[in-house]
Amino acid sequence: MSPLLLRQIWGLVETTQSQVLLNLDDESLVQWLLRQLTNQRSLDSHEANLLNDYLQSRLPLIRDVAQSRHALV
Repeated sequence: MSPLLLRQIWGLVETTQSQVLLNLDDESLVQWLLRQLTNQRSLDSHEANLLNDYLQSRLPLIRDVAQSRHALV
């Protein structure tokens, strides 16, 4: 996965309202993030599969980031 794509993923996580990230179940959250990233750039099927696996493996961290931002509000 390219550094640019990683920056886009975490930039999206940082700019998305924490309630959105916290209210979706795991599968819905991964699909929502994939759709948002696909809207920003075209992803081939290989990239989409890698991204899906990456997001699945980082769900606890994504939720921790959202929870920490939510606690500040």
